[in-house]
Amino acid sequence: MKRILVAAALVFAAMPASAAHWTVDAAKSNLGFSVLWSKEPFTGVFRNWKADIEFDPADLTHSHVAVTIETGSEYSDSPDSDEGLKGATGFAADKFPTARFETGKFQRLADGSYLADAKLMIRGITQPLRLAFKLTFDGNRAHMTGKATLDRTAFGVGQGEWAAPEPVAHTVTVTVDMMATKS
Repeated sequence: MKRILVAAALVFAAMPASAAHWTVDAAKSNLGFSVLWSKEPFTGVFRNWKADIEFDPADLTHSHVAVTIETGSEYSDSPDSDEGLKGATGFAADKFPTARFETGKFQRLADGSYLADAKLMIRGITQPLRLAFKLTFDGNRAHMTGKATLDRTAFGVGQGEWAAPEPVAHTVTVTVDMMATKS
């Protein structure tokens, strides 16, 4: 009997831990970006995206987030700009209908915020990305806000006449404001 208990304990100890699963409330969440365009802020959002979140602040090793973004769902207050962003010199949404963000590891910083080391794929090009974020909990609900900066040209966004840093800056700030419920 003692051998069975020891064997069972070893099996359970060898099983990978699992972080809590979270379901995003899309109606209360926002995934957007901002960039200087002719030295003025230009902001847009992605209307369609899905997040698969396994996160436990007490178990960052087993936490993981993967987000799939429909590039053709980009929207701003400028239909002409949106058409260009979705087109061949921008996201090329017809050829690359999705972008993907996937975490590698998380760190909790001294101030209580977090840092996610991740990879971002846009137009079939994958680059490392660091996302700094804050997270608050209210029972089984969580609110996350975060920002990351990237160089749009590293992903091939802005080709031809749009490759120069004017009128559209190379640096883009990605913003996330997400509400989720623990499943």
